[in-house]
Amino acid sequence: MATLYTHQSSNIWKTWILVTGFLIVVIGLGWFFSHYYSDPLILYIAVIFSFIMNFISYWYSDKIVLGISGAKPATREEYFDLYTVTENLAITAGIPMPKIYVIEDSALNAFATGRNKTHATIAVTSGLLARLNRVELEGVIAHELSHIGNRDILLQTMIVILVGFVALLSDMFLRFSMFKDRDSKAGGVIVLIGIVLAILSPIIATIIQLAISRKREFLADASGALLTRYPDGLASALEKISQNHQPMKRANNATAHLFIANPFSQTGGRGFHKLFMTHPPIEERIRVLRGQEIV
Repeated sequence: MATLYTHQSSNIWKTWILVTGFLIVVIGLGWFFSHYYSDPLILYIAVIFSFIMNFISYWYSDKIVLGISGAKPATREEYFDLYTVTENLAITAGIPMPKIYVIEDSALNAFATGRNKTHATIAVTSGLLARLNRVELEGVIAHELSHIGNRDILLQTMIVILVGFVALLSDMFLRFSMFKDRDSKAGGVIVLIGIVLAILSPIIATIIQLAISRKREFLADASGALLTRYPDGLASALEKISQNHQPMKRANNATAHLFIANPFSQTGGRGFHKLFMTHPPIEERIRVLRGQEIV
């Protein structure tokens, strides 16, 4: 029988496989650059910087994301409904009460961040609180609690840092290549391959990031429905979110995949454009939710 966190253990090992794969790619690129330029310092810098970035992302990612989003702590007295809904659902889910933050923004959105269940945060916009009724709010909070319970928040944070580092390393190669002697035919071919690899690496990494984010949104929807036992609550909330086309004031490409819906636009996508969407189309999510049978 499926439970709220049936996929949790699977997510944990997938997270570390993905992180290990990215580290191998980063170190491999660093080795290639250092070997071609006969400068081992490049490899040392790549390895040291990757560990520093991983350390920062693990311990301080939630603070960074909350700061970028302009989120402020929410008190029980000021946001009583939000606080009690989160508290009740956290007890039902069997996880510690996360910290609650509010973003002063008329757009309808929310996200979860942190490194684990005991160090997690949920942030919602003031627009979401103003437009949703209690049942719909429960659906959204259950969705975010599912991200926490399924260990999605750690994976999403690590992906942000590693994708950013691959892009940085690629940029370093492109800059170094401008000063390298490419008179020989072999040297020119190696540089050309390296440049192509440097250009494609961040694109491929971003596609992986977006694909993982979309898959986990469907999983969090299903897990949230299991938690509330009422899929239509989240479906109704997503309908209201889809009708709000106002982008968030402090929308950011680096954190867009963390939100329950695209912070830039709620419009759908098809074909090649859909490949680069940070979220699955909301109409698909609503259709899946309303097709579920919770027993």
